[in-house]
Amino acid sequence: MIEGVATNPYLTLPVTVEKITVENDARDLKTFRLAFRHKADRKGFRHECGQFAMLSAPGAGECPVGIASSPTDEEYVEFTVKRYPTGVVTSALHSLEEGDRIGVRGPYGNGFPLAAMEGMNIVIVGGGFAFTTLRATIRYLLHERSRPRFKKITAIYGARSPGELLYKEELMAWQGSPDMDMHVTVDKGDKTWTGREGFVPTVLGEVKPGAANAVALVCGPPAMLRFTMKPLLDLGFPPNHIITSLERRMSCGIGKCGRCSIGGQYVCKDGPVFTYEQIMQLSGGQF
Repeated sequence: MIEGVATNPYLTLPVTVEKITVENDARDLKTFRLAFRHKADRKGFRHECGQFAMLSAPGAGECPVGIASSPTDEEYVEFTVKRYPTGVVTSALHSLEEGDRIGVRGPYGNGFPLAAMEGMNIVIVGGGFAFTTLRATIRYLLHERSRPRFKKITAIYGARSPGELLYKEELMAWQGSPDMDMHVTVDKGDKTWTGREGFVPTVLGEVKPGAANAVALVCGPPAMLRFTMKPLLDLGFPPNHIITSLERRMSCGIGKCGRCSIGGQYVCKDGPVFTYEQIMQLSGGQF
């Protein structure tokens, strides 16, 4: 690995695992805080909320992962990785310890069009593990340099159970923040849960965020996405003001393998962020 190779899409940048946080009770979701070994590499790694990068584990390969930290987190970059039972790379990443070294390649794809959203109300809807890039977005929106540029921020986030909620300390802080309206829900609570119960699309219909001068950012598992679109449309959000991510389709990250092709476009290069209007056009009306 060579310092300053960010311009070469095939080479990785060397990073050190600075901190590992186990996010859920099942212990199959971990957040890795990575520090670049060379200052020039950190300076060159400039990402937007919604983009992804390729994480490489020595001897195991690499996989695409959405960037969970905000561009305002200038000293590090974070990724939340789910370990899959048959996932060689994700299992290798989960075996890492603080101080280990891996590689990062990227950033790739497009991000949420935050510059075009300035002066608008922002509605964020997330479910499960797919909340990672939305977490990066919330961190960006709430930063002191960013918050004055946006109007009301409403966020709805849900998981199957309390133990599966990500970023629990941040969720508590956001729920008490005067700078946003945060709603956290679980499909089914346990005996210690005193918060809201209900599926994300249902809670969205109950909260009823206004669609006037607003844009909705939505990320979640496929079923949640399908059932979330109708409530948003019913609330008056036009399809071009509903923005989501198709990063689950990606593989190589640079449009060479062709596995993420949809409607003649590559998710990794033309996405992963698309409007609902674009997705319906690319998929022939199937979502």
